[in-house]
Amino acid sequence: MRVRLFELRLLAVALSVLWAAGGGIALIAYRPGGPIDLLVGLAALLPLPVSVASTVWPPLVRGDRASAGVFWLGLVAGLLLIPSIGGMASQVVVGGADPLLPSLEVVYPIALALLATSLFTGLGITRPAFPNPGAGRRRLAASIAFALVTTTAIGAIFAGVSVADNAAAQERPVSYSRFGPTSPGLTPPNCSGPLKATVTSRVGLDLWGDVDGRGVGTVGLAGTRSGSDVSWTAQSGKAGSADMRYGLVRIGSSAWFQEKDSPWAGVALSTTHNDLLDATVFEVALSPGNRATAEDRGFDNVEGARSRHCAVAIDGPTFASSFPQVRWLTGAANLGLWRGQLEYWVFGDGEVGKVLGSVNGSAQEILTHGLLATMQVSMTATDRDAPVSISPPDS
Repeated sequence: MRVRLFELRLLAVALSVLWAAGGGIALIAYRPGGPIDLLVGLAALLPLPVSVASTVWPPLVRGDRASAGVFWLGLVAGLLLIPSIGGMASQVVVGGADPLLPSLEVVYPIALALLATSLFTGLGITRPAFPNPGAGRRRLAASIAFALVTTTAIGAIFAGVSVADNAAAQERPVSYSRFGPTSPGLTPPNCSGPLKATVTSRVGLDLWGDVDGRGVGTVGLAGTRSGSDVSWTAQSGKAGSADMRYGLVRIGSSAWFQEKDSPWAGVALSTTHNDLLDATVFEVALSPGNRATAEDRGFDNVEGARSRHCAVAIDGPTFASSFPQVRWLTGAANLGLWRGQLEYWVFGDGEVGKVLGSVNGSAQEILTHGLLATMQVSMTATDRDAPVSISPPDS
């Protein structure tokens, strides 16, 4: 009996840690700009007292089968919570301006986890009220009622506060966004329609890859572009190798390249034609032909700028031509049979300001004993068409 009690308390502590982690992420990091962002975070912590109660009143039951069932109930709640918390953390890191409950696919695992946690706790809270062995059915009925009421109340509070905060944030006028026009009256063009090429932009680019879920390296790049003139620096880190630093400056008919600690050296202009950052993506991956069958995923609000969220299928060679820095991760691997998807956001000015995508295929040429390799990219093109200055590198 003491062993079971210890196991149940240990499981209750684990559930409490998970609920605290999820609520803590929402409380500390979720800041979409609404007037009640803090209340959303506090509402996300409401399941925590419920799980903590199960550490005080463990759901101890009679019989081996019933005990195993209760233990699995708590375990299922934890297994549902782990990916949900991971998804929430990823959303907040990538850009926490979207609502925390965007779709049924996101809501139902959290709701099931809350229901399982509440029933787990209810079986412990009701134990002192039904101490007799013959009161098992009444205790179970009371526990189920407690779980339903608790889940409904917490779910309604959190959903109501989250939706109200998001609605208020959407209605709040924004005077400036680095992603594009903020006027709600502007309608971004269709995904497959004509798009406007940007004159200038500030570009941030991140690439990362894995083989069978194991990371193989990352690339981080920041740069500025004005027409066909560019200036960028990048750092690449590959598993098992020292970090490498790169730089490129291209002005008019001249180009310079830098690798690691070497000095800047002049290079042929023809070798840099695919290194124009967002302009290269626009010309290659987002050409009219590639966007002919683009999928329209509706409108999004990105840092106050209204955009149309689009997606298009992409193959390995197109990905490698659009993001040539991926060669620092794939080496000489042939991406000819790789396939994937590219998501892009078109803003009210008819320009593309955000791109997310991935491709995958055989890992044999990247890691000998690997099966499936995946390369992912995240790119932003902000402050588009604003005046920029690009200077030759210091010698």
